[in-house]
Amino acid sequence: MIKFKHIFLLGIVSLLVYACGSQGGIPVDNFDHAAQAVRDNDTIVKFLQNHYYDATEDIVKRIDAGQTSLFNDTKLRTQDVVETINDVAIDYKLYTYVIDEGTSPKGNPTVVDSVLVSYHGQRILNTEDLSAEFDRNTNLWFVLGAGVIRGWSYGFTNFKGGTNITTPGNPLTFENTGKGIIFIPSGLAYRNQGNNAIQANESLMFYVELNDIVEDTDSDRDGVPSILEDLNGDGIPWNDDTDEDNAFNFVDNDDDGDGILTIFEDANKDGDPTNDFSDPDNPTLPDYLNPNIRVSNR
Repeated sequence: MIKFKHIFLLGIVSLLVYACGSQGGIPVDNFDHAAQAVRDNDTIVKFLQNHYYDATEDIVKRIDAGQTSLFNDTKLRTQDVVETINDVAIDYKLYTYVIDEGTSPKGNPTVVDSVLVSYHGQRILNTEDLSAEFDRNTNLWFVLGAGVIRGWSYGFTNFKGGTNITTPGNPLTFENTGKGIIFIPSGLAYRNQGNNAIQANESLMFYVELNDIVEDTDSDRDGVPSILEDLNGDGIPWNDDTDEDNAFNFVDNDDDGDGILTIFEDANKDGDPTNDFSDPDNPTLPDYLNPNIRVSNR
């Protein structure tokens, strides 16, 4: 269960940190997102072919002496991602270069877990050039899927956290963390809107470090882990909205909109609202998703 202090930090971060802020609120438009996805992928692929990772300097550099390109490096992972924009499914490719996967026994985060990260980002200007660094932060909590760009939500699933070795009176410190570089097409970032220093239709590159995660994050504190609120099982919890109130179930503390909070629709009081079925006419529909059942155990 996510700790209250993490909820507090996440709320502040999502409001203050612009570089990885939500891409919600984008109005419906006639922009050709599918064509832009193709353009972005072409640019990113050529960029990866023209650059390599210099382990000594811990930086992406232009190939100048026959080094192995990022594109041909075995540490590069490619994810096929489908996002729906204006009711149209758009195919994207996300590229993540895994320097170190991380060793935490908590495993990899889901696309909606809470993560403690350090990062800095640059804009991919073209197939050869990067912008100056536009943002940098250390040890900040974010909720994947809710307060970050989609490229982060998917990209961080390639890593595990590390081990907290902080000593009393010293800054928060981790070892054996997950480290890498995420190359994000504009459609999984700020699309055709841009954001402050980031121009419309700009792809991004982030050096990232995953320090820690909250397992089974429960963003709305309703007793159901966020990842289990992916009711249609497509791996995308941000398209599940039972009561159609424009609040996805994983951030909605009353999933069926019946006025009884999900956390209290736990008839057997075992702390798990997903295993309570009180409607004989709908025996497979749990109470917390059934607006006809309004009995609270509070």
